Amino acid sequence: MTPVAHPDSADHAAPPTDAIACLVGIAPWKRRRMRTMLRNSHGPAFAADPARAVALARARGGAIGCWATRTPPGLERAARDAGIPVWWIEDGFLRSAGLGAALVQPCSVTLDRQRPHYDPGGASDLEDMLQSAEFDPETLERAAELIALLRSARLTKYNLAGAPVDLPHGRRIVLVLGQVEQDHSVLRGGAGVNGMIDLLARARAAEPDAFLVYKPHPDIASGLRSGGQGEREALAFADLVAPDADLIDLLDRADAVHVLTSLAGFEALVRGRRVVVHGQPFYAGWGLTEDRAPIARRTRRRSLCELVAAALIVYPIYASARSGERCSVETLANELAGHEKARGPAPLRAMAGRLAGWFGTAAAVARRGVRTG
Repeated sequence: MTPVAHPDSADHAAPPTDAIACLVGIAPWKRRRMRTMLRNSHGPAFAADPARAVALARARGGAIGCWATRTPPGLERAARDAGIPVWWIEDGFLRSAGLGAALVQPCSVTLDRQRPHYDPGGASDLEDMLQSAEFDPETLERAAELIALLRSARLTKYNLAGAPVDLPHGRRIVLVLGQVEQDHSVLRGGAGVNGMIDLLARARAAEPDAFLVYKPHPDIASGLRSGGQGEREALAFADLVAPDADLIDLLDRADAVHVLTSLAGFEALVRGRRVVVHGQPFYAGWGLTEDRAPIARRTRRRSLCELVAAALIVYPIYASARSGERCSVETLANELAGHEKARGPAPLRAMAGRLAGWFGTAAAVARRGVRTG
């Protein structure tokens, strides 16, 4: 694999972090990294409550940056009454070698002046970019090189190690990717799908003859977060439940991938897979996915290079996995490419054992004529 080098200062339209006066909703273990990634003339400072955040932002003459899923009650109203903008912070799409739920520091974040990218209730900065922006040839060439790097280095958001999985030859393979049902992306972008079992049922109805593989979300597989209501019934629809399988191996074998709002749908697009989207994530609606719940305002047709340029080059801010200092996406990708993949907080055997009990006894599995692995 040949590294792709770009000056760290050359990121097209990098977010203006000088506009952020203070940060709210940042977990203590992330604060040092966030201070480095969002460094500016303000600091920035941290606030624990809306009144303090508004006071700091007013005194420093800037915006409040808030981690979208940790918004203190009353913040939006207090900021609106004071005429202070709130910018929404979330993990970027090439994040780390390890899970955020396991307290692994983020190596990328996104800033959005309108709403979190996962909220389809209105346009975000990312959606507006995909709807109306024009990308110059150099940026599109850079995106094409980045796609090649992501593919060859087998990079994903979390870059977790996985086990090989035995899939049948001569069968159509359909991969269904699970999520944490309490996540805001599911709650806001689920488009009426009632959890992972409903997603599985819809995938099975669309693919009645396929060999259907269900991969639970890694936060659930690692035991860091609880599964959804009824998700233990996955084997009623799936031929194989594969909590510890390597995601890239599954994507490479899949003839189609069904998702609700999972970022793995975007990662599947990067790898040239057919992606069926049942929810409303940021990457749906641009002509690259088969959308079961289309968003009417998304009318622009985009190439994969344009989608990657927006989502991975322009929109996020990156930090080196080694130094923590600001860097380009290519610098981080090359670092992660040379990084041993994370194995999570629990050994895979123990993880598989917990999930075997969760999904049902071996006898019950045998009665259904399906496997876990």
